[in-house]
Amino acid sequence: MKITRRGFVKGAGAATAIGMMGTPYIALGASKKVVVVGGGTGGATAAKYLRMADPTIEVTLIEANKHYYTCYMSNEVLGGGRSIDSIKFGYSGLGSHGVKVVHDVVTEIDAKGKMVKTAGGESFPYDRCIVAPGIDFKWDSIDGYDAKVAEDIPHAWKAGSQTVTLRKQLEAMKDGGTVVIAPPGNPFRCPPGPYERASQIAHYLKQHKPKSKILILDPKPKFSKMGLFTQGWKALYGYETDNSMIEWRGSAQGSNDNAVVKVDAGSRSVTTGFDDTVKADVLNVIPNQNAGKIAFAAGLTNDSGWCPINLHTFESTMHKNIHVIGDASIAKGMPKSGYAANSEAKVCAASVAALLNGQEPGTPAYVNTCYSIVGKDWGISVAAVYQLAQDGSKITKISGGLTPTDATAEMRAREVKYAHSWFTNITNDIFM
Repeated sequence: MKITRRGFVKGAGAATAIGMMGTPYIALGASKKVVVVGGGTGGATAAKYLRMADPTIEVTLIEANKHYYTCYMSNEVLGGGRSIDSIKFGYSGLGSHGVKVVHDVVTEIDAKGKMVKTAGGESFPYDRCIVAPGIDFKWDSIDGYDAKVAEDIPHAWKAGSQTVTLRKQLEAMKDGGTVVIAPPGNPFRCPPGPYERASQIAHYLKQHKPKSKILILDPKPKFSKMGLFTQGWKALYGYETDNSMIEWRGSAQGSNDNAVVKVDAGSRSVTTGFDDTVKADVLNVIPNQNAGKIAFAAGLTNDSGWCPINLHTFESTMHKNIHVIGDASIAKGMPKSGYAANSEAKVCAASVAALLNGQEPGTPAYVNTCYSIVGKDWGISVAAVYQLAQDGSKITKISGGLTPTDATAEMRAREVKYAHSWFTNITNDIFM
């Protein structure tokens, strides 16, 4: 079954929210407390939709930061297409839905005592807890690269101050300079992200520093939407020609030839698994990833460094009454993306509301769409609708679509407009 891009974007969010929620649950009179840990895309969505499902549920969202910067569309900040403030969101909108927002750092989730504790000394009891910890970095995977070095050689994989730092470094670079991007190994947040980043930086360089180059040192043999990206790179940036602005160096399966294994911050150079040393004028190293710190502290991770869950309800298989959503969860079959987190949060919220009211959770449905802007008037996307496999072992794609390789210029320009519309819609859905 084929679906149009416009129809998917218009209907997917509503289908997930309404299909999973149905009519609001009727409270049984007992006090019901849910604590949501983490106020990113997944956590903020879950908190809002829990209150929409059952306004008698007392929902407390605990988030360290007073503002959230979306990773989606942050690459446009690097390309000069938008300001950092355009991806900045606060939490007052959640308050209007009756969500209690606490700005503090969660230090402990006591699964046995059903209590969340914070650095500020507060304790929050819960009947069920939803954890949306996001990602953290495996700093030991690259010699010479750690959180301190990343202040000067930014990963910018958590949008905000490092996004601004990377943008300023691009502005300061001389024409003819080299930008080196080192993507992480799988799995990681936003699989197309490093390649959209290369595209957006190329878009900026083409206009302002046309003699410059971008080198992508990749530990993988292929990447998300590779055919569509390289098609755009060929048309816009001379890819695979002698004068290409972008060079991608992949690693064969089982090899680490182009994986960055060492960073020399002083010389702004990297060493690859092939023992090749590459010097950069601007260096963007994105380390390998795992679940956020609180997931480890709470015992929600397995040996993979991610959080195993029941895919029907997103309840942790490690601890009862705790649910894990977003990038940190092992949502088999779905990518680690912003829209996936938004969809998972709605499924989880509906399930938690049902369980707190003594009801069986409904049949889940999940959606995802991912836009990438390759250059001026050149957008690409992938979209999918998913359902839970009958045995509950994975989430399976049942329908979807991909930008066709023979798309017209008009279609590609329309994809950019759809991307911007999607961003407005999803951020309103989460934070308003």
